[in-house]
Amino acid sequence: MLWRVRAGLPDRPGALAELAAACGRAGVNIQTVQVFPGEATVTDELVLQVPHDWTQDQLRELVDGAGGETVSAVPVTTAALEDQPTRYVQAVRSIVAQPATFPDVAAHLFDAEVAPSTAHVDVLEMTVGGSATIQIRRDTPFTTTERQRAAALAELVGEVLDAQAPPSPQQPGAGDPEFVTTGAVVSALAGGKVAGRAEYTPAGGEPWPVDLWVDPAWHRRGVGTRLLADVARAARGAGADEIVLTAPSDTKAVLPMVLAAGMRGRIRMAGDTLTVRIAITDLRA
Repeated sequence: MLWRVRAGLPDRPGALAELAAACGRAGVNIQTVQVFPGEATVTDELVLQVPHDWTQDQLRELVDGAGGETVSAVPVTTAALEDQPTRYVQAVRSIVAQPATFPDVAAHLFDAEVAPSTAHVDVLEMTVGGSATIQIRRDTPFTTTERQRAAALAELVGEVLDAQAPPSPQQPGAGDPEFVTTGAVVSALAGGKVAGRAEYTPAGGEPWPVDLWVDPAWHRRGVGTRLLADVARAARGAGADEIVLTAPSDTKAVLPMVLAAGMRGRIRMAGDTLTVRIAITDLRA
């Protein structure tokens, strides 16, 4: 069986060697090692191959006896043996190809969960393009190195998505649709036809749901971004503090649209549904 074990070790020569020697005496094979430097201690992550009848308590006892502190151990598959730089490159490719998967891909990359839970004691927050915020959680504290990696990942993805973003709707040109706001509805009209539509629904103290649609012929031309911005301002004028968008998890346009609109959104994946909550308190009606 394979287990991923994390432990704090003294930051001194030979500390990791003592743990390796203890594993060797117990017949436990070290498959991979990651080292996360700290101030007084170093966090070591090891993937260990152990006998099938070993338990989590036995692993913790082994590592504790070799000087490890704050030991955590979870069973893993052979996927844990993948090269770490390769995993990060593959994660970027997956997110760029399908931006809505960012929460799930990041959670898998850091062995974490997306859904909030009282069982998870540490939160890692990533901000993409200065606007979209994604949170993942797990029991084992995130190291400083992991937080730096996550920030670099979000920055890279944000730069790539920004380069792919649709043209700004604030730069009108020939054939651009006209945007008309009527109450809770914003319509994009082109040649007498509806190119897109957004509508908010009042929801008391809860985030106000927004339904947004763009004709496929007008995709990647900034229509959705302008509709989102206008319906957000309309909802703010009607008293909303926050709006929420929901879409199928395989939708590619939502994250780039939020980034292009310059809004701050909190993105979550739950099953087949993508949810984006956007605070609009600082918008002018």
